[in-house]
Formats: sequence, structure tokens, C-alpha cells
Amino acid sequence: MSDYLVFRLYGPMASWGEIAVGESRHSAAQPSRSALIGLLAAALGIRRDDDAAQAALATAYRFGVKLAATGMPLRDYHTVQAPGRQKKVTYRTRRQELADPAKLRAPLLSAREYRVDSLAIIAVEALPDAPHGLAELAGALDRPHFPLYLGRKSCPLAAPLAATVVASPDLKAALDGVDAALLLPGIEGARASRRLKIDRAARYFWDQGMEAGMPVTMTQVRHDQPISRRRWQFAPRNELVHLAEEGL
Repeated sequence: MSDYLVFRLYGPMASWGEIAVGESRHSAAQPSRSALIGLLAAALGIRRDDDAAQAALATAYRFGVKLAATGMPLRDYHTVQAPGRQKKVTYRTRRQELADPAKLRAPLLSAREYRVDSLAIIAVEALPDAPHGLAELAGALDRPHFPLYLGRKSCPLAAPLAATVVASPDLKAALDGVDAALLLPGIEGARASRRLKIDRAARYFWDQGMEAGMPVTMTQVRHDQPISRRRWQFAPRNELVHLAEEGL
């Protein structure tokens, strides 16, 4: 038996960033490892420029994801404009940035992808050298230090995380043991309007080294292992995938 911290992520929109080159900002269907580490860091109150604390989080936990609802893709067109950097000048508000139009650079154009109405169940496994226990992480998620969001600040949570620590024989048992579709936990026999819509067949993703309890359908490479939050650098990693049959 192993201990897992299990919680869910649901919102009207989510964006799990992939490699971004040029104008396109793609989103994966499932949460990235870097996003989950960032979520824990925000809950604990760890800032991006705290390199030591960020590095400890990045190497001390393994993650498993059950994608219960893939959601629908949404593509949004953005324009961004800001003044160039100037010595001894700090802009503290957007109004200050726009005060001198002559200093504004040409707008940057981008197309950003989101997932609409996606639902993911997350399981966290702590390694022996983990700086924070699973119970501490659960408490931080219930009362986060910084606001939590689903990949982008424009993507807030729309349901309680319902974070809990469970003992399970393997990852799949931990992920399947939570009724994540129940919008308000603790209400037995909730009517259909209080339940989230889930896919007929779930998809599972997890880090190497976890006791999965399910066969590996395929292995894919994702560039989401944080190296530096300040420089926004990430390393590749292998992500294991299990595609469940319909109804399982």
C-alpha cells in the first residue's frame, strides 16, 4: 500500500501549455507536470524566484493523472502590447505603460488554445526526501497562499479540489476511488445537475517509477520538467499512458 494525495481539477477553461514557438500557444488535454508543481508551489506560498524551494518540489514528487473529461478545444486570438525596457523606469500599473504611446512596441499576435469543461483527477506520490508531507499539501490546497488556476491566470477553478490523502495498492486504485464527478463533495444521491459530465473511457498518465496497476499503452515525451521558473526552462521527460476501454 502507498499513500497518495488525490484531488481534482475542473474549470470552464484550462490551458496546459506545450512547447510555444512563434504565434501559436498550444494546450495539451491533460495537466502538465510543470503546471501541477506550480499549483503546489502556489498553494504553499513558494514564489517563482525561490530557486531552492522550486527545485525541491520539482524532484520530490511523482504525479499521476486520470483525464475523466477531455473537454472541447477552444482557440482564442490575442494581441499584446507593452513598452520597451528603460533604465531606471518601472511601470507599476497598466495605465502607466499606456501613458506614453510613443514608447509602445508593435503588438505581439498570438493564438492561444484552451480546453473547455475538462475534468482531471490528480494523484501525488511523495518521495522519501519530499520537503512537504502529503497531509501538509492537502491542507495547503484547501487554504492556498496564492490563488490557484488551471494553467493560466484567466482559468480559475470552478469546483472544490476535494484534496484527500488515501492509501491504495496502486495508482489506478487511488485515482478510481474518488467520485470526482460529484460537484459538491459529501452530498449523497446528488441529482444529475450537481454532477460533472465525464467521458465514457478515461485516459491515464503518470511518471515513471510509480506502481501504476495498469498496462502501458504508449510512452510519450513531454517538455514539462521544470529546470528554472525564472528563466522558464523545462527538460523533456517520458510520460506513460494507459487508454482505458469504454466504461472502465
